[in-house]
Amino acid sequence: MSVKIMNDDLSLLREYARRNSEEAFTTLVTRHVALVYSVALRQVRDPHLAEEITQAVFIILARKAGSLGDKTILPGWLCRTARYASANALTIQRRRQRREQEAHMQNILTGDGDAPSPQVQAETWNQIAPLLDAAMEKLGQKDHDALVLRFFEGLNFAEVGATLGASEDAAKMRVSRALEKLRKYFFKRGVTCTAATLGETISANSVQAAPALLAKTATAVALAKGATASLSTLTLIKGALKIMAWTKAQTMVVATAIVLLAAGTTTITVKEIEKSSGPQWWQDFDNGVNVEVLRKAPPLMEIRPTVNTNGGSAEVGSGSGNEEQRLAMAYSVQQMVRDAYGSWTDARTIVATQLPSERYDFIDSLPKGATQAFKDAIKAKFGVTGNVVTVVTNVLLLQVKNSHSPGLRPSSSELESSAISDEMSLDGVTIGQLVWNLEVNEFQIPVPVIDETGLTNRYDFEIPRETSGTKPPNFDELNKTLFDNYGLELVPTNLPIQMLVVDKVK
Repeated sequence: MSVKIMNDDLSLLREYARRNSEEAFTTLVTRHVALVYSVALRQVRDPHLAEEITQAVFIILARKAGSLGDKTILPGWLCRTARYASANALTIQRRRQRREQEAHMQNILTGDGDAPSPQVQAETWNQIAPLLDAAMEKLGQKDHDALVLRFFEGLNFAEVGATLGASEDAAKMRVSRALEKLRKYFFKRGVTCTAATLGETISANSVQAAPALLAKTATAVALAKGATASLSTLTLIKGALKIMAWTKAQTMVVATAIVLLAAGTTTITVKEIEKSSGPQWWQDFDNGVNVEVLRKAPPLMEIRPTVNTNGGSAEVGSGSGNEEQRLAMAYSVQQMVRDAYGSWTDARTIVATQLPSERYDFIDSLPKGATQAFKDAIKAKFGVTGNVVTVVTNVLLLQVKNSHSPGLRPSSSELESSAISDEMSLDGVTIGQLVWNLEVNEFQIPVPVIDETGLTNRYDFEIPRETSGTKPPNFDELNKTLFDNYGLELVPTNLPIQMLVVDKVK
């Protein structure tokens, strides 16, 4: 595909957006349908689903035709959108038929299927095909678009450079470096090949011919803006648009996080907490936190170095919402920030700066406005604040795999209770409380756990734990216990969720 044609893409898109030109849009679909179909097919490995994804992508293009910028590289945009739609399709498929999808993906990863010639390219393609789109997603946008233009679209280096607004030599360098990044990505996953072989293999195999009628059907449903699309296609569109919105929103978040993490080696010099060095009256108890002290306290907001290693906390409700009076001992600064910003667990917290290692006691007995006052006190005394953002991160989905498991029956206990010895016993708890215990208590799973069970009853759980120290149990053993005893399973995936970022005050 020449630079002239590449530049013509935006002209056709503008023609369609301004005059609703079916001819212009038909030309675009015909030109790029094989590219979109191939990206989808590599990810979902289902020709029929790939066709549906292709239709969804061109419907999205029709809807967004008027909003794409003048610097948009349409083939690159289509590749990314196809991946978003494919990812959403796989999520839907995974939730509906998890076990069948896992078996299907296992076949892909083992390279089953007929191999085209020549043999070296065939073997390489069989290994990289299931990984290619994930590897492409890891690249920066310019590297990504350069590889799409060079190896997916077949442009020479001069044409790649002209399309990207760079020289031929700059295009060669960018393609070479991007290809080397791919090679290293594949090498870490057991695929050994040279960059040259990798480029030749991608060029020869990355775009397969789309079904003969797909361009026609994709054009028809896209021009109708999805009005004639099937329900499943509309679901794909909705999910893909959400992912695109998340991705765009997180560009700034990721850049900010990099800056925050880069500042992580800066040591916070904590100002002297209080002039008086002795403990206060509300810290003067030896047997743990006394809720009566909190109830009788005058309006206070104080944070002081701890005088009692028997950590704990007490709460007294003081009205509606999250306005609660709090008394706590031996808290870390991270724990205090989490409490101030909404009971976040460590698994849902990004600490982007160094925090003091000492522990503190605090009392918050203000009758109202306690939450904001607590935030202000932390900010004033430690120079840190919290910010809730949405980030794409590794998570574990708690799902029901066997709804008829004997252990998964509503609890007969009328009161919630918990005990920890050689096992964690939870009686009369919700699934949400189970999730919280998996993240916080003895298990301390280091990534967020998301409840996808849909269960609303209360249940009893007994989960063995290691007795030597607080080391979390083996994940496979934990998952086996959940599945064998309760028909539940923790499934790893990657999703956008809310996280608390703890950072220095700017």
